[in-house]
Amino acid sequence: MNPIVSSFEAAVRARRLVGMATVLDGPLAGQKLLLWPDGRSEGNLGNPLLDCAAQERARTLFAELRAERLTVDTAAGPVQLFIDVQPPPPRLIIVGAVHAAIPLATIAKTLDFETYVVDSRTAFATPERFAHVDRLITRWPADVLAELGIDETTCIVVLTHDEKIDNPALAVAVRSPARYIGALGSRRTHAQRVAALQALGVDDAAIARIHSPIGLPIGARRPEEIALSIMAEIIAVLNGVEEVAQ
Repeated sequence: MNPIVSSFEAAVRARRLVGMATVLDGPLAGQKLLLWPDGRSEGNLGNPLLDCAAQERARTLFAELRAERLTVDTAAGPVQLFIDVQPPPPRLIIVGAVHAAIPLATIAKTLDFETYVVDSRTAFATPERFAHVDRLITRWPADVLAELGIDETTCIVVLTHDEKIDNPALAVAVRSPARYIGALGSRRTHAQRVAALQALGVDDAAIARIHSPIGLPIGARRPEEIALSIMAEIIAVLNGVEEVAQ
């Protein structure tokens, strides 16, 4: 088997975001280039112009988590490429074993998300309350987030309303390539959070990635309704709906 194909298949099995460009026509048909979100690549398409075109387009496709067929004009004429982006299943990391985290994990599982609940407070983060999640981790969330290998398919929701837990976790999250980051709290709470994150050395562009108040404005009151509003906002972001009413 072509080693590029083997590496691509191994990455898919390992649940890593990966892409592969293939030349579809002409004398270079079948040439392959393995692509990674961090800009690394393996192999070549037989023409530096094709390599550059594939790498440049892949940046957008990795961000949008989709594949695409494109035409590249070369000195020898147009060449068809197919860039196959294979994202792993989406992952939802919930910081805070609060009441809303229970239905939120349930809805996420229904939508085929891999679900994590992270909270150092063992009185709340119990197997009895979260038997339905993929992983329940009872450690400080900031430490866990730094170790989990957050990627472009990861969504992070911070729910504890305890600044000692939330702010360090958010400082890690906003510096990661996570697809979605949301934090529970009022506008006043978020203003205080912004000041705390700035004091931790987080820049304004990174802080601006946080969705807060979290969730779509559906008048949610009960934990189940809050969970629904959060998940709806996550799906909107994943589907490329940039303008979400607040």
